[in-house]
Amino acid sequence: MVDSENSYGEKVSRLVGWGHWFAFFNIIAAMLVGTRYIASSPWPDTLLGQFYLFASWIGHFGFLVFALYLLVLFPLTFIVPSRKLFRLIAVCFATFGLTVLLIDTQAYQTINLHLSPVVWDLLFSDENSTISSDLQHLFIVLPPIFLAELALAEWVWRKQRKLSHKHVGRPLAALFFVCFIASHLIFIWADAFFYNPVTVQKANFPLSYPMTAKSFMEKHGLLDREEYLQKLKDNEGAADLVRYPLTEIEFNRRSENLNVLIVSINNLRSDMLNPETMPVAYGFALNNQNFINHYSSSNDDFGAFGLLYGLPSSYASSIKSQGTEPLLMSVLANQGYRFELYSGDNFEDDLYSETIFRKFPMVDLTATKSETLDKTISDNAAIEQWSDAIINGSNKPWFGFIELSTVDNFSDYQSQSNAQTAEERFVSAYSAAATAADAEFGKILQALVDQDLLESTIVILTSNHGTEFNETKTRSWGSNTNYSQYQLRVPMVIHWPGKLAADYGHMTSHLDLAATILEDLSGVSTNVKNFSSGRNLFDERKRKWIIAGDTRELALVTANDTTVVDKFGNYSLYDKDYNKLDNTNPKLPILMQGFTELQRFYAKSQ
Repeated sequence: MVDSENSYGEKVSRLVGWGHWFAFFNIIAAMLVGTRYIASSPWPDTLLGQFYLFASWIGHFGFLVFALYLLVLFPLTFIVPSRKLFRLIAVCFATFGLTVLLIDTQAYQTINLHLSPVVWDLLFSDENSTISSDLQHLFIVLPPIFLAELALAEWVWRKQRKLSHKHVGRPLAALFFVCFIASHLIFIWADAFFYNPVTVQKANFPLSYPMTAKSFMEKHGLLDREEYLQKLKDNEGAADLVRYPLTEIEFNRRSENLNVLIVSINNLRSDMLNPETMPVAYGFALNNQNFINHYSSSNDDFGAFGLLYGLPSSYASSIKSQGTEPLLMSVLANQGYRFELYSGDNFEDDLYSETIFRKFPMVDLTATKSETLDKTISDNAAIEQWSDAIINGSNKPWFGFIELSTVDNFSDYQSQSNAQTAEERFVSAYSAAATAADAEFGKILQALVDQDLLESTIVILTSNHGTEFNETKTRSWGSNTNYSQYQLRVPMVIHWPGKLAADYGHMTSHLDLAATILEDLSGVSTNVKNFSSGRNLFDERKRKWIIAGDTRELALVTANDTTVVDKFGNYSLYDKDYNKLDNTNPKLPILMQGFTELQRFYAKSQ
């Protein structure tokens, strides 16, 4: 009985020792595979950032592999009686782990996401896609990995005593432990003090969850809460630097100095351009270039960002932090244009004052010194002041932006009739507001005609986003609730002197406008891809998708469906009527292109 117990104890002791060395060599293997994450991530440009990268590389994979050993293999040491069977189980487990790690590195290199059930399903759902094929080829390495693990297991078993006598186990364990602790302490400090070269590495490795301790630091006097909140406000969006444009802008021969006027009737859906609701705008569309399949770049106010920058809304916070003006406006400024910027709500949204127009003179409607004008904020006041400006301004060409807020405030037109349901009153009030905005747009056109400016001015009629009357049957009234055509499709009508009137049916986006003006008016010859996510509006080639969304979600709209992806990689697919498709997967190439577009303008030298 005693012999049996001694034999069992020795067996377990040797298996435990073998397991530690087997785990160590698999840590080295995992670290080698993990260099693919380092190669696919921006290289830190500071010494501390580089030190953190190496410390987290060593500490994270050391912790990850050893934790899996303790959770899975170590308990089996006391359960599995056969040494050979236990080693075979360990070999199979290690082979599986390294294979999954290889697939995760491939997914990270390809779509910048780590494996999750959703990502796994997405990657392997389309067997005909190139990416899926490349990933499936990784399974070819399964037999070589298994054989290598088998050889490693046998070698460690034979050399276990020699390895133990070298007395390197404890120093190696100490190295992994110190790197693990150091990486988390560095991240705690970097997170509290907004040190970007470290915090930007947060998701480099799989299952990586660096510690934060702002509450602990505040409690012990290591962090001032007010100072932190101020830095949080100052550093909003500063984590990622945007290169915009990607290359120096070059020019060829310019066209004549046409004025540019953008009229944004906020919150206006495209189907309001009909002869009953908006007769003036409808006639304007009939006689000019009408893009009847046009989409905003967002379902909220950030549609204006995409319109003037030509970039998706996800870049807005970084652009704001950097103070970068729209390329369209900086080019026009360099070409001698003056700016006339007016808003019926006095540019109430901070998006204009803090980002888009922060370097340009926005007119404050309450600050006029004219005795003939009311010092009130309204669309009519904005139009009157703009009209005076173009009459009394210099002879320089001008860029104008008039934001009309009448449709935003459509509740002012709501009927109190009890004969209508609440829904009917909603739609009726919206239509009445659109009609009122149409009359305001008519005043703008009349001012241009009166000053003989219509044939020397590019006039663009559009909106920041649409609105929904619950057509999706999801209790969605208004905007910023989904990415259906009702919230994204808006008017895009252009009066461009010298161009023939026409209806354009190809898919177009707000991201296209800046590229169009820069190419066709300002004479920019640089490839559009270097300064915009859009393309020329008059380019009628079929496009596979257009992009919309915000900092939280990405929407990829095609002719037949819409794919919405959140920041965690979870996706939803909807048909053209925005009915959710539960048993259908989005096309991986489209998702790939969308993810790439959201990363293209970020600086790679962080």
